[in-house]
Amino acid sequence: MERDERARYTILIVEDDAANREYLTEAVTDEGYRVEGAGGGRAGLERIREGGIDLVVSDIRMPDLDGLDMMREIRTLAFPPHVITITAFGSIDTAIKAVRLGAFDYLTKPFQTDQLLLAIDKGLSDRGLRDEVERLRAEVERPYRLGNLIGRSAAMQEVFDLIRRLGQSSVSVLITGESGTGKELVARAIHHGSPRKGRAFVAVNCAAIPDTLLESELFGYKKGAFTDARADRPGMFLEADGGTLFFDEIAELSPALQAKLLRVIQEHEVRPLGASRSEKVDVRIIAATNRDLEPRLRDGTFREDLFYRLNVIQVALPPLRDRGPDIMLLGEHFLGAAAERARKTTRRFTQAAVEIMLAYPWPGNVRELENVVERAVALTESSEIDAADLPPQVRARRAEDLLQAAMARGLSLADLEREYIGRVLAAEGGNKTRAAQRLGLDRKTLYRKLEEYGRERQAGAPAGDDEDEENGR
Repeated sequence: MERDERARYTILIVEDDAANREYLTEAVTDEGYRVEGAGGGRAGLERIREGGIDLVVSDIRMPDLDGLDMMREIRTLAFPPHVITITAFGSIDTAIKAVRLGAFDYLTKPFQTDQLLLAIDKGLSDRGLRDEVERLRAEVERPYRLGNLIGRSAAMQEVFDLIRRLGQSSVSVLITGESGTGKELVARAIHHGSPRKGRAFVAVNCAAIPDTLLESELFGYKKGAFTDARADRPGMFLEADGGTLFFDEIAELSPALQAKLLRVIQEHEVRPLGASRSEKVDVRIIAATNRDLEPRLRDGTFREDLFYRLNVIQVALPPLRDRGPDIMLLGEHFLGAAAERARKTTRRFTQAAVEIMLAYPWPGNVRELENVVERAVALTESSEIDAADLPPQVRARRAEDLLQAAMARGLSLADLEREYIGRVLAAEGGNKTRAAQRLGLDRKTLYRKLEEYGRERQAGAPAGDDEDEENGR
């Protein structure tokens, strides 16, 4: 590492012996690093929590808080610095414990200054490499993200586009889709992309609160309005004034509350229980449902006039089974987050696990995928998620979907090959290079087969040459 590059890094020396601390500080500073010192484990931990420390050099044995206890605290931080521990000669077991707690390296006393400087250089190089990987990963994901939503499939890109176009509007929105597709995330993305983003986003689950309580929760009440009303309560509408009120599972709202909600939307005012007058409110309504409202409109259990007030713009979320290119994009995102929480180095899926996950229909949608990945990270003892780490119900569907359907439809082997190639190509978003790799074919063979099948357009493959596809990877 060049000297001018070293000046970018701040190193903290944690050592209770003042003479040793001064010696180490001077030696590391002479190499061009920015160096700070702490006279013990507690002081060092406080400084680390303030942020801005890239690497820590710490003694193990310190009277107030030893190095191992300090390591336990450091590993709970969101962005922990690399740590090099120093231990007395012969205490190799202690050094191993430190490494298991997350230390990057250890040195045993006595050691040469050059050994410390080499360990520091390696530690910072490793940290820089990891930061660069994270930066590149974020750069790759950026075109496929909107707030906390992730998706590169054509269906989700259409959803993203609609959310962006809703940015400057305050019209009511109805979000539809199966359970677990991320309807509340869409509602929050709409709110945070609007001029109302500086005001409150208030969410209410219409199915989770009994009708008798929901009215007072929504509209508020005055002291003495009923037996337990010991103080005024503003209610969710007034809490969301100037912002957004999100009604999840709107289909479960009772007819009586539907009528009151309709009046608020029409009049832009609410009257808390026990109040003598109404209060003006400016609230954007976003509603969501996983049910088909058409039958409820026909049988009168959902008001038609309220439906049309809510359904000014409809955002229809596709199920995960129709978002092939998003499955592993989401899976890798959840893997990184779960591994970070679990303090594990698990960072990838094996090819066998990928094939199983792509074949599974994900009836629980994105929520199920997140839970499956969380479970796999908790169970694995490896740096990668393999097929055996996935739940039995996910593994059982590996070949069932395509092969059973092929048998039922009486497909020939040639038909089956054609359909499988089409599915793999669609799952890879039309990228023929990645599809050929998954199929175990060279690109020329895949191109020839696609020309024979005449399926390039039907499989969603974008027109273009190899160079365009390579750039689209």
